[in-house]
Amino acid sequence: MYGLKTESCFDSAHFLSDYYGKCENLHGHRWKVVAYLRQPSLRTQGTMRDMVVDFGEFKKAVRELTEAFDHTFLVEEGTLSDATIEALRGEGFAPTIVPFRTTAENLARHFYDSLAAKGFPVSQIDCYETPLNCASYFGEGE
Repeated sequence: MYGLKTESCFDSAHFLSDYYGKCENLHGHRWKVVAYLRQPSLRTQGTMRDMVVDFGEFKKAVRELTEAFDHTFLVEEGTLSDATIEALRGEGFAPTIVPFRTTAENLARHFYDSLAAKGFPVSQIDCYETPLNCASYFGEGE
């Protein structure tokens, strides 16, 4: 089995609705995403012969995904009113509306699914919300 790993970071704010604790309040993180690829054999033809994939393509894909969330306010769809979202935008803030609760677990799955949709043989995503705490997603059947 062969594997590759790359990392990328982004800074964003979020809050957890229907949560009773510190994370119900708006706060920020320096998120770190660690992406792992895995496949049983190396490619046998073309410019990626004897590779899992080109590291440049892998790094670029991961960084594009994290860049989309960098310095934004991650908001679960339906947790803030449309008027609040428009007021934030009117003040120059950058809310990013996502269709899931903004937990590290769901972010890990989002990055996994996004890389898989681009054709990468992704096996695992680790999403750190602090230097010592991360959530992992391994995909269906792992």
